[in-house]
Amino acid sequence: MKKFIQNAFYLFFPLFIGGIVAFFIHNSINYTSLVKPVLAPPKILFSIAWTMIYLLMGISYFLYKKEYEDNGFIDILYYLQLFVNALWSIIFFLWKAKFVAILWILLLDVLVFFLIYLFFKKKKISTYLNIPYFIWILFATYLTIGIYVLN
Repeated sequence: MKKFIQNAFYLFFPLFIGGIVAFFIHNSINYTSLVKPVLAPPKILFSIAWTMIYLLMGISYFLYKKEYEDNGFIDILYYLQLFVNALWSIIFFLWKAKFVAILWILLLDVLVFFLIYLFFKKKKISTYLNIPYFIWILFATYLTIGIYVLN
């Protein structure tokens, strides 16, 4: 039973964190009222994309942890990038600190890049499962900068 709970935690923790953040910021999201850059998707796409990305993150970490149970640097980096990811939404939507959000998402870009690099050295499938996440946050970086400039 303990292993089941541990595996469920690895699989669903990112989705849980994303849900908590969404709960706290949902009344502060002003996406539709912002002037957005070219290629900005409709608001509904974000909840779909993030749900899939959080699930892929959880699966990738679960697969990594099945083979490597050492609580090493990858573990620290994984939870750190998840924290930075969660705080970005609070910075951008709740606090409306768009310039700080740019710096924060650039930090997230770097953390996720290094996480993918470290996964590649140990568990390649975990790398591949995080590539959509990395592409999405690069796109989110573009949107964050564009919204800052246009608003």
